[in-house]
This record gives sequence, structure tokens and C-alpha cells, in this order.
Amino acid sequence: MTSEQTRLAAASHTVTEKLNLFSPLTVRDVKLKNRIGVSPMCQYSSVDGFATDWHLVHLGSRAVGGAGLVICEATAVEPRGRITPDDLGIYKEEHIEMWKRITSFIEEYGAVPGIQLAHAGRKASTLSPWKAESRHSKVDLSDEQGGWESVGPSAVPFSPTSRTPHELSIAEIKEIQQKFLIAAQRALRAGFKWLELHAAHGYLLNSFYSPLSNFRTDEYGGSFENRIRFVVETAKILRAEWPSGYPFSVRISATDWVDGGWTVEDSVRLAEVLKTEGVDLIDCSSGNVRGGDKYPFAPGFQVPLAEKVKREAQIMTAAVGLITEPLQANEIIQKEQADIVLLAREMMRDPYWPLRAAQELQLPATVALPRRYTYAI
Repeated sequence: MTSEQTRLAAASHTVTEKLNLFSPLTVRDVKLKNRIGVSPMCQYSSVDGFATDWHLVHLGSRAVGGAGLVICEATAVEPRGRITPDDLGIYKEEHIEMWKRITSFIEEYGAVPGIQLAHAGRKASTLSPWKAESRHSKVDLSDEQGGWESVGPSAVPFSPTSRTPHELSIAEIKEIQQKFLIAAQRALRAGFKWLELHAAHGYLLNSFYSPLSNFRTDEYGGSFENRIRFVVETAKILRAEWPSGYPFSVRISATDWVDGGWTVEDSVRLAEVLKTEGVDLIDCSSGNVRGGDKYPFAPGFQVPLAEKVKREAQIMTAAVGLITEPLQANEIIQKEQADIVLLAREMMRDPYWPLRAAQELQLPATVALPRRYTYAI
């Protein structure tokens, strides 16, 4: 056991035993069997937004692995809302059929199927990571390469090498909100039980509320109240459409990590407003509103953001970002720093992470190997 694991193990015995990683979590009428969720992970494996057998296996294996919640990757509400041409979408009726197959499988193996509705905004029309020279680079697609017009709050690019987005008019903002509404209707028909609105990472909704990307002077820019208007209005529209018994979360970038940018104190204020609109949980990520900015990457570096929003806004939160070890994740729940942990890269490395966590923590867990795996050949 490493020194960090030893510290976390010791800490886990000094806090309340009432909650742990395998405690059920009920949100509205939906009960998660544990507090382990699969964070949305872009797979860049679609054609014209259609989910494929890859998505069935990728997402289904995480349900088989024991997660309580499986949130599908950022799913575009219109074609120009895709980050890349290979992104998933839910902007066609024809998309629903395969989504039904996926949600049915996820539920069959004990997880709640969730979907993250998204619009890439000014970060749209780029190459998929493995098609670029470096997976860390953002390479814009020209129109000749099959790219498309990006949009944003202001005609200011994400980075000096990015295409300049079209500044949305108020009428165009309303049109996009209707596309979110229609996407939510399709998501319901596709069998999803958890809806998340993507308002983080520099994508469209995030770019409106951050002062680093919004330079408007109308009712959607300037003051804090104006800059949050787009995300608050969209959340209100979706909550009214989404069944009252199903959970609704919003992923935010809880801080820009930049002087003069969005702060965690701003996030507390935003969470308070979203709570009044019926949002159940704030998924606290951070950064990425502007190219070139630096962030303090370290294990659990975003957990204090989730904790502050949870305590000060009195709303449920999800902790994300470099959460890899069972002891680490369990401590977050035991100390009530967040209500659920969402894992991404670690789940890609180990789809059966919840099963491993149950063994390492030696906690009573509603996670078990599928019957098919319990017999020796």
C-alpha cells in the first residue's frame, strides 16, 4: 500500500460510517445502487451522430462492471453542435432506435442510463484527437475538409488558431434552446432516465457565462445575471419537459482557474439559481473555456469545487477529475464532499472498477459478477 493509500485508509476510519461508496443514492424517483458513475467520455466513433455497436459494448460493459449510473458521452442537439464529425448526436428521429438498444442493456445490468445533451459552440468543427498530429492539439476543420460554421456568444475564437465563431443573435439562441428541448424529448423516448445538460469545458453554454469568452452587451452579456441567462433558461426549459420523477443534472466548469475569469464563488451563485429551476445535481468540472490556459492537475483537484458548491448552495454535487483509487473515492463520499463520484479515464482502463473497489474496501456492496462470470470453465 502506498503512503497516499495509507493516509486515505486512516482517514476513512475517522469520519462517519453512515455513508460510503456503495450506499444507494435516490434522486427524485430514481435509485442508484451505489455512488459510482461513469462520466461522459467522447469516443469519436459515430457517423452522422449515430450510435453504433461500439457504444453498446463500451457503455454496456461499464454497466456489467457494476456502476450505478452510466452517462453517455456529450451528445449533440444539432449537427453543428458536434465537436468533431465523429461525435454522437440525437438530432434525428432515426438516432433513437440504437439508443433504445443501449439504454435497455444498461438497465438490464442494474445501472441507470443517463445522457449528456451538448452543443460544442465555438469549439466545434475540429478533427478527432487521433486524427490530429497530437491527441492534445485542437485542429480545426476547414469547410473544404468537411467543417462547418461554429457559433458562440461573441465573434471571438477559442484560440488564436481556431476559426472565428458566428455571434448568435437572440433569435438564434432561442432556436438552439428548442433543439435542446427536442433532444430531451427524443432522449426520453430512447429510454434514458437521467438527463444532464453540458455547460462546461468551453462549449456553448459555458462560453456564455464565462467573462473570458462573452463580450456581449445585450441581455445575454455583461452582468452575472445576463451571462448565466442562457444556461438558466435552457435548464428551465429542459426541467419542464423532463419527467418530474427523473433526475436532471448540469455539468459546469466551476472555475476558469484564471484571474478575471469565472470563479467557484460564481458557481455557488449559479447553482443556487439552477436549484430554484429544479436542477437536482451539479456536476463540478472546471476550466477549458479558452485555449492555452493552465490548470492545477493533481489527484482529486476538482473535489474541493464540488464540496464548496454542495455545502454553500445546498445542492447535490458530483465530483470528477483524476479520481482513480477506491480509497480516494470512498473518502469523498464518507466526508460528504460530494454525493457521487464520476470516473472517466479510470473506467476506460478498468470497466470493472466498481467490482475491484468493493473487494479493496471490503464494504457491503450491491455489486456482483454476472452469473456468466461466476462459473469456472
